Amino acid sequence: MKLSGDGKLLRIFLGELDKYEHKPLYEVIILKARELGLAGATVLRGVQGFGARSRVIHTAKILRLSEDLPIVVEIVDNENKIRNFLPVVDELFEKVGCGGMVTIEKVEIIRYTPGK
Repeated sequence: MKLSGDGKLLRIFLGELDKYEHKPLYEVIILKARELGLAGATVLRGVQGFGARSRVIHTAKILRLSEDLPIVVEIVDNENKIRNFLPVVDELFEKVGCGGMVTIEKVEIIRYTPGK
C-alpha cells in the first residue's frame, strides 16, 4: 500500500497502567488499528507527564520510579480512516473507564511504502 499527500495524525494520550481485559490499552489500540487496516501506528512511552485525572507528575527518574508513565499512541492515515477509527477509541476508553486525550492533526505524508 502506498500513501502520500494530505493525511491525519491521530494522537492518543493515556497511562501505562490503563488496561483492557488484562492487556495494556495501548496494545489493544494498536492491534485494533492493524486489524482495521490503518497504515501504521507507533507507541511512545513518555519519561514524564501528568494528565486530567492526576496532577501528580509521573516520572522515570531513578529516585522516583513511576508505575504509570504517560503513553502516546500515534496513528497516521487518510482522514476517512482516522475518523472511522475514532468510535473504536471512544468505545475502548468508555469500557476501561480511564482518562485520556485524543487529538487529530493535519499532516503531509511524504513517503509511506513497504520495504523490499
